[in-house]
Amino acid sequence: MKRNLRVLLGVFVAALFSGQSFAAGGSAIPEMLKAYEAEGAGNFTADGVKDLWVQEHKASDGKMRSCSTCHGTDLTKSGKHAKTGKVIDPMAISVNPERFTDPKKIKKWFNRNCKWAWGRECTPQEKGNFLTYFKGL
Repeated sequence: MKRNLRVLLGVFVAALFSGQSFAAGGSAIPEMLKAYEAEGAGNFTADGVKDLWVQEHKASDGKMRSCSTCHGTDLTKSGKHAKTGKVIDPMAISVNPERFTDPKKIKKWFNRNCKWAWGRECTPQEKGNFLTYFKGL
């Protein structure tokens, strides 16, 4: 027990001096919302996001897709990628505190997933609305 406490304390001190932090779930969301505001978006709202989440779009392969195709409709549960079968961790910060803590990952996944599910990039307004919705989960 003492050894585990020392190891944990050592990791904390090392992170503190390296400039890293123990991010709380969703801690990058405010930063991302500011970036989207700088692109002209604003007045973000979670209203209507549930409808967008399940709205289907025809993909280049002719199949209908939505965000829920892979992530499901209960975002507190794991999803499964429709093409690869890979398990996708829950989107809800309440059960997955690592979600939305890294701005680079947020940008990467919005870019990839919007194109895959909707056939286009999401607008800064859409991204901000989604993050506002996710923040409440």
